[in-house]
Amino acid sequence: MAVERQRVKEQDKIERRSNFEAVESNLTPEQVKLEASRCLHCKNPRCVQGCPVNIQIPEFIDALKNDDIEKAGQIIRETSMLPSVCGRVCPQERQCEGNCILGIKGEPVAIGALERYVGDNTKADMPEIKPSGKKVAVIGSGCAGITAAADLRKAGHEVVVFEALHKLGGVLRYGIPPFRLPRTILDREITNLKSMGVEFHTNVIVGKSVTLKQLKDDGFDAIFICSGAGLPKMMHIPGENLNGVFSANEFLTRVNLMGAGRGECVTPLRVGKKVAVIGGGNVAMDAARTAVRVGFEEVSILYRRTEKELPARLEEIRHAKEEGVQFKFLHAPVEILEKDGYVDGMKFEIMKLGEPDASGRCKPIGTGEYVVEDVDTVIVALGTGPNPIIQRSAEAEGIEIITDSKGYIQVDPENRSTNIPCVYAGGDVAPVGASNAINAMGAGKKAAKAINELLK
Repeated sequence: MAVERQRVKEQDKIERRSNFEAVESNLTPEQVKLEASRCLHCKNPRCVQGCPVNIQIPEFIDALKNDDIEKAGQIIRETSMLPSVCGRVCPQERQCEGNCILGIKGEPVAIGALERYVGDNTKADMPEIKPSGKKVAVIGSGCAGITAAADLRKAGHEVVVFEALHKLGGVLRYGIPPFRLPRTILDREITNLKSMGVEFHTNVIVGKSVTLKQLKDDGFDAIFICSGAGLPKMMHIPGENLNGVFSANEFLTRVNLMGAGRGECVTPLRVGKKVAVIGGGNVAMDAARTAVRVGFEEVSILYRRTEKELPARLEEIRHAKEEGVQFKFLHAPVEILEKDGYVDGMKFEIMKLGEPDASGRCKPIGTGEYVVEDVDTVIVALGTGPNPIIQRSAEAEGIEIITDSKGYIQVDPENRSTNIPCVYAGGDVAPVGASNAINAMGAGKKAAKAINELLK
């Protein structure tokens, strides 16, 4: 009899509305053995091709099938330093699991759950490091920065990571809520890097606290810019500057990093009754689910297309619905209404779908029909762009970093080199392909490999 896909246990959908504990638990050892037995061990493993860092998935699953979890951990960490993170936040349904042969007629192997189990139950081996005498600066401590720092340190280089915020982890800490990525997991991965000898400096804004030229003058042989994309994209409609309007970046940072909404804190959050979240991606789901937990009575996601076109992960959409988030489709924002300087409703135009646009999704077309939603808070989750502070400070010192029309740093897609010798860039500040954790890790690995070859 065929073995069914094993499922993780989830926290009760009512109870989790009021806490930030992890929604999903790990598979049990018995479930891991059963799930590992489902792998077909294809001669041409498409799952590996679908992984941006090329984890040898059939090999680590085979180790699990043979009860050798330590070997499974070693196999994964040959290419990924963050199995516990990636197992939780990567879009497996569009990458490794989306390429699994079993998924053609049934359900794919639960690769993400198996990776997370291995990451949570094994320790990274500390490699023997032979000093190279070279020094590398990494700007940013998110996925790309952590990955590059690990590979560069393994090669023997002195690695110094500069983080603009007061805590490490980048978007993994300020953007992704703890109910999706427990902070103990993130802290453990950073502790591993510190044990390897990676040096971290927080509260350092490169471009303000220190410049690229100063880093070069301080003896850094190479620089990897992975400062993320923290500049929010707004709607540019009337009322957007009212009190009660947040970008998703600000809202999530206030809660995830500063503790707003959970008692007294230095960065408070005004919690209203009804909130409208504008957007349909994973960040919109994170913002909506976080709004539920901090005490908003009614949380709605408003999206200008239909549910079919939602870009968020299916799992995140399901969790949001279970937690009481309402979805209102074919709604395009027109104006935020005001009373005494605060949000007092929001006007939307009802849309219909036309022909597919350049993205392949059906283009929303206005119908001329309008509705007003009764809300007192608006969270805008329409994506982010790169903060130009590094580029502008470099330009002031006579160094031009070539960017595209949207301000992203232009890089060679193969090695992530910029137009400046010995300076590389990756992750959300210089995206190649989709913007997510595993692609940022892939960029970090490619940049580290190129830097290692340069410094040899």
